[in-house]
Amino acid sequence: MDDATFLIARRKSLYWRIHFWAALIASPFALVATLTGILYVFTPQIEARLYQHLDHVAPQASMLPLDAAVAAAEQAAPRGWAVQHVVPPFQQDDAVQVAFAPPGGAQDEHAGHGGHAAPATPPRPKFGLPAQAIIVYVNPYDARVLGSLASSERFGNWAKKLHSRLLQNDDWRWMIELAASWLMVMLVTGVVLWWPRGTQAGLPKRGARGRNGWRQWHAFLGVAFGVISLVILSTGLTWSQQAGGRIRALRDVSGQAPPPVPRGLHSTEEGAPLDWQDAWRVARSHAPAIAVQLTAPASQDDVWRATMADRSQPTLRFDLQFDAYSGKPLYYAGWEAQTAFGKATAIGIPFHRGEFGWWNQALLLLFGASVLFSLVSGWVMFFKRRLPGSLGLPRLLPGAWTSPSALAWLLAAAMCALMPLLLISACMLMLLELILARWGARIGRMRLR
Repeated sequence: MDDATFLIARRKSLYWRIHFWAALIASPFALVATLTGILYVFTPQIEARLYQHLDHVAPQASMLPLDAAVAAAEQAAPRGWAVQHVVPPFQQDDAVQVAFAPPGGAQDEHAGHGGHAAPATPPRPKFGLPAQAIIVYVNPYDARVLGSLASSERFGNWAKKLHSRLLQNDDWRWMIELAASWLMVMLVTGVVLWWPRGTQAGLPKRGARGRNGWRQWHAFLGVAFGVISLVILSTGLTWSQQAGGRIRALRDVSGQAPPPVPRGLHSTEEGAPLDWQDAWRVARSHAPAIAVQLTAPASQDDVWRATMADRSQPTLRFDLQFDAYSGKPLYYAGWEAQTAFGKATAIGIPFHRGEFGWWNQALLLLFGASVLFSLVSGWVMFFKRRLPGSLGLPRLLPGAWTSPSALAWLLAAAMCALMPLLLISACMLMLLELILARWGARIGRMRLR
């Protein structure tokens, strides 16, 4: 065996060893994340059955002013709760959604100008609904209250919390972040191990059986869905606690932060203040054709805020602030104002959640099935390879740890820098490797005696 061939063999033994450790660490969490993720993918269908009576109404001749629906919602909301934001109907059969924040929470219970409930601090409108909010659903045609639901109890929010932290508090999010970090390592090392060399095509051979057949399909499906894996893992890490903070810091340093929404804008206080219906009319005249989320001014000189309430069309994303009296636009940022990073995440995150329609859901279902197959087939191969009485660790060739190229070490350093949980667990793993190496050397000396 020449030096180049032996170098490749040493590297392969190391990548195989790392791939095994990554699978051992990530498999339990990845299994849970995959199963809960598949459940979350079907959120639109499940919610359509659960909340048809809340989300939709029978269209009639004309709608009442939006203020009538907000007033009805205020009567039905718990006493002291303040309006957080309002999502007017976009389609003719949509209900009005009025979100209320609890006293002492994100908003105060005092009212702003014009009788509108006002937040203690003017917030930047956010996608979706606040976790502690109660949503009151109102028929826009007769202002009849259809019902109310805590935002945290809606299936989509419940399934998302199950997927990200097993219905626990934020202290449990580290598990999914740890899994995502080592799954990224699995993806990289898996591609390296699979990468065709010479006359190899990298495709499963027809008629392959036993462990060899499992190995070929394990590798092929892992690589075939590699791009989707990269998108899912990357977008998942962007909203994780530790890695997400590093990624956002790198984004900001590189000039890829989203355009800042001004917070110091003020209204003129000339004339009568706009009511909810007037504000909706202004928002519709400037916003693209998409569902709108409206946030009322916090004080007499504050401004109205509007943003998109639907993430399934990221290119229609916008932020709008306008005068609370004249309706004059004071700030507007659409898709063209977003940075490359912002556009990538605006597309990647809804894709991760299956919000682009049935094709997105079908693709994620296939992806989830491939992940389950990879996890099962990996362990099947492990038990088929493992000798009785042994740990079953892939064998390391002499000099394996010094064989990677400078580029490989640079990539490993970058991944550890971006994923702190990977760095911490990798250090623990290196300590374990050192213990195993010394234990193996001791056993070897004992056999020589």
